[in-house]
Amino acid sequence: MKIIDAHMHFSNIKSFHETAEKLSFVDYSAAGIQKEYQEANVVLGIGMGLTETDNMGFPDYDAQTPMGLDLDAAIPNNLVYCAGINPYDLGEDALKRLEAEVQKPNVVGIKIYLGYYPFYAYDEVYEAVYQLAAKYQLPVVFHTGDTYSERGFLKYSHPLAIDEVAVKHRNVNFMMAHFGDPWTITGAELIYKNSNVYADLSGLIVGTEEDLLKKSEGRFLDHLRHALVFADSYDKLLFGTDWPLIPIGPYIEFIKNLIPEEFHQQVFYDTAVKIFPKIKPYLE
Repeated sequence: MKIIDAHMHFSNIKSFHETAEKLSFVDYSAAGIQKEYQEANVVLGIGMGLTETDNMGFPDYDAQTPMGLDLDAAIPNNLVYCAGINPYDLGEDALKRLEAEVQKPNVVGIKIYLGYYPFYAYDEVYEAVYQLAAKYQLPVVFHTGDTYSERGFLKYSHPLAIDEVAVKHRNVNFMMAHFGDPWTITGAELIYKNSNVYADLSGLIVGTEEDLLKKSEGRFLDHLRHALVFADSYDKLLFGTDWPLIPIGPYIEFIKNLIPEEFHQQVFYDTAVKIFPKIKPYLE
């Protein structure tokens, strides 16, 4: 089965380097991602545009919209990306840059970092972004749930705020990163209720293969398993890894064990093609 990784990273972010080095399970480089993808039959990765301008780490209030992928001088041919948004840089010039960016063939969506920046999904600051998404028929990906940085604000990353945006912008598809974890029941209700809301399953566990095995046992994932059954919307779910925060091969097996086999083709491939239409030329 061919696999699309609908949520990964390829940016020169201090915390990503530190995690990869500390846990010693990922070669966070162009060569590293190519090796892991080849071994796991991942044919395409969708990177989340993200940049840092100082040593404070992300969230970076000075990063320029649109944020892209800057881990290497060149982006590998099997990686595309979602242009990242800094809501503090959404003036006229930034919106012009964003519109030019989303017209590039390898820019397949837009990424908004709820929680990392203190604005709700329905805040007026993002309205122009949603208008561009509608104009170019691009999905908008929201970070939801726990923030990797303690400098984030959790109330802004709660997925319930996406409901208002989804109702107002019915002509735009939205994807909740991380299924809203730990608020997965809310995430489940959102994808059940709204035909234009989807969720990726990236970053549900961060760490080594041993961490995956340990947390797959016991009650750690009870809330997630409950939400998956409650939603009964496997056609609204996409596979993603959040690489480099987890090794790709073991994470694929982890998600396969969570999702009934009859829905694997949708979760690991078909739904990504559906909501990211610009990726089709990269799969031929």
